[in-house]
Amino acid sequence: MATRGEHQTVPLSVLLKRELANEKIEKPDIVHGQASQSKKGEDFTLLKNECQRAMGDGVTTFSVYGLFDGHNGSAAAIYTKENLLKNVLNAIPSELNRDEWISALPRAMVAGFVKTDKDFQEKARTSGTTVTLVIIEGWAITVGSVGDSRCILESAEGDIYYLSADHRLECNEEERDRITACGGEVGRLNAGGGAEIGPLRCWPGGLCLSRSIGDMDVGEYIVPVPHVKQVKLSTAGGRLIISSDGVWDALSAEEALDCCRGMQPEAAAAQIVKEAVQAKGLRDDTTCIVIDILPQEKPPPPPVPAPKKQVKGVLKNMFRRKSPESSSNTDREYVEPDVVEELFEEGSAMLSERLDTKYPLCNMFKLFMCAICQVEMKPEEGISIHAGSTYSGKLRPWDGPFLCLSCQEKKDAMEGKRPSGDRHGSESD
Repeated sequence: MATRGEHQTVPLSVLLKRELANEKIEKPDIVHGQASQSKKGEDFTLLKNECQRAMGDGVTTFSVYGLFDGHNGSAAAIYTKENLLKNVLNAIPSELNRDEWISALPRAMVAGFVKTDKDFQEKARTSGTTVTLVIIEGWAITVGSVGDSRCILESAEGDIYYLSADHRLECNEEERDRITACGGEVGRLNAGGGAEIGPLRCWPGGLCLSRSIGDMDVGEYIVPVPHVKQVKLSTAGGRLIISSDGVWDALSAEEALDCCRGMQPEAAAAQIVKEAVQAKGLRDDTTCIVIDILPQEKPPPPPVPAPKKQVKGVLKNMFRRKSPESSSNTDREYVEPDVVEELFEEGSAMLSERLDTKYPLCNMFKLFMCAICQVEMKPEEGISIHAGSTYSGKLRPWDGPFLCLSCQEKKDAMEGKRPSGDRHGSESD
């Protein structure tokens, strides 16, 4: 990941409140394009601009982009495309203001991904999907991901940021350790005679990914808990590329960005897919979404009026621009950042860590409502997310948020605390 230069980090709430108070800082223009070449017909996309949301301090808009790369069939990808966003948004209380809403998104992503997986598995369909979900609100970008599709960002300043994680067992040692610690096994296919072939896979099941939505037939060590990263762009903007592994198996981030330099998003997406297919052939569904986040075009400035008579005395001191030497520390905190601010990043598969929150329960989670599936519970039915947890940050089992019995069983199964259900062998991608 590109490293940030030396600069003072500004809290998210300060940045957002300053934006609302300063008319010169406007929401960006967002332009997107997509392209794909299909091998199996299991890639699906979600593109939603200008979604409106009523909130405690007015109405705001946000944009949503999703890429769902299915395997072992398309049912999981289609179901996730149709239900994931709704489940994420339902996990955020409607009364939050804008900065609270954005701060709540990482935890809502976790709840929404897990609920979508839980609901789909109840349908007993044996397919799975990787997911990369991007929500853009103003200059803030929130990305939730499971699997091996990826999202990268190139800022206007020229730095490259990786906004998603690769959950392939071959390249993710932490995920290999998590699976073996929960009781699963990681290894390659046995070709007989002691020879091993192919990528590392999780057994039972044989999936080479450690996280996905669906895949009920390959055991519960394959979890739907997403890696989440949240950043805030400077008002100079940037370009996002969301692509399935068909692109990233052929091109590096730098190659993908360089091959479409200066192109509009639609042409850029098509060029990236073309370059990937030319490099490796059409071995898999190859899909790309390109999103440009741009400062709004400004009208030409009005004519400069004739000089006015100088204001003297106290008024002159009030309205003249302060020199850098005279600026207070408070003034310097409000300087617009000229780099990407990294606001949040967490990839743990432990729900007790991921659903914990700095906000009071009344703001983030309803006291008698499951934090994952949003079902209403009686006071004696809720189970604290911290019950039985070894998470050292918070060990009081009477603290919320709370889960219903069904979601608690899901949590325990993902953490290897109870036997999974029946499993069937699979050699899915």
